[in-house]
Amino acid sequence: MIYLDNSSTTPIDPEVLDAMLPYLKEEYGNPSSRYYSLAVNAEKAVNKAREQVANLMNAEPKEIIFTGSASESNNFIIKGIADYKKHYEEKGNHIITSTVEHKSILQTCKFLNGDVFWNKSESTIASQFLKKKRISKKIDRGYEVSFLSVNEYAQIQEDTFKDSIRENTILASFIWGNNEIGSLNDIKSLCAIAKEHGVLFHSDATQVLGKIDIDVKKIPVDFISVSAHKLYGPKGVGAAFIRQAGLSDYKLTSLIHGGLQEKGYRGGTSAVHNIVGFGKACEIAKRDMNSYINKIYELEIKAKKMLTDKYPDIKFLGDPDNHIPGVIGLLIPGIVNDMMIKDLADKIAISSGSACGIGEPSYVIKEIGLENKSSQFIRITLNKNTRLCDIQKARI
Repeated sequence: MIYLDNSSTTPIDPEVLDAMLPYLKEEYGNPSSRYYSLAVNAEKAVNKAREQVANLMNAEPKEIIFTGSASESNNFIIKGIADYKKHYEEKGNHIITSTVEHKSILQTCKFLNGDVFWNKSESTIASQFLKKKRISKKIDRGYEVSFLSVNEYAQIQEDTFKDSIRENTILASFIWGNNEIGSLNDIKSLCAIAKEHGVLFHSDATQVLGKIDIDVKKIPVDFISVSAHKLYGPKGVGAAFIRQAGLSDYKLTSLIHGGLQEKGYRGGTSAVHNIVGFGKACEIAKRDMNSYINKIYELEIKAKKMLTDKYPDIKFLGDPDNHIPGVIGLLIPGIVNDMMIKDLADKIAISSGSACGIGEPSYVIKEIGLENKSSQFIRITLNKNTRLCDIQKARI
């Protein structure tokens, strides 16, 4: 199998696996227990991993909260801020996001905005009834959300953001790098606008961690969501960066009530082996990122040339100058993407969009004005171990 779907997930790094194995075998202690060596060792391992994740974005370890995924972090941050600001500080109820965010942002914001959701996997008469009702029915949950349009590269424009801010705006959430066509938002400038208006700022940085330089000392983002499995780490673990506000944390409502793990934000026993793996993946990225990113950029250029030679009418999407290394979103005239992917499935792994939107046309392609060409869209994404010969053998 030639694997070219690394925006969906990356292969686990052998060094990461080696770091995890002791915590699946002999070091199986619960870090919330006390005094005996298994518990103490587990707690030390979690603390070390917190430092490793923090180091990759130049944060403080106390600013890192471990979660189960970036989707969980997105839910935790948006719902937590919305609940606390509205009900405890009475600061407002308006949230700003865009139409091209990850589904975990879009669905969370639509939920707060009053949408009714149902189990889409069901095909019963009851579920069809609920689907019809959803079109017209809204539930007043007490929040308002603005979904901003984007430019041709799926980026947020500064003036659009400025014009959407109200007196009751409490939070803006914009993806750092688009997971389908790779364009980077100018997070530093968008943050500056938010700060000027006293608005908290969150970014889903899942696709860019370990691929571009993130320095929270230079970019005043308040909250960041990240995940290990897009960084050659294990699935099932993510993190939320919560900037320290003076001497205390921002106050957010807990997503999982229970024990005091993760400062009480996320009750439940820590998945030590996964957390250790995440930390190791971040340590490796900090060590090796400059070299492997240059390699990915060079490989991307060669891959695009090969594709252009085969398909002269090909159209590459996304910002050509500001994009995630190794993310190639393209339109190939004359193809039907799902049929092409299915035909190649026993040899090559590629996609027709994000994994969270499986079975649906790409909403990102729709939002940049290319809905009538969504069946031509293919996403090819490279990793640090991809070779030119892999792309040549793929024969896409």
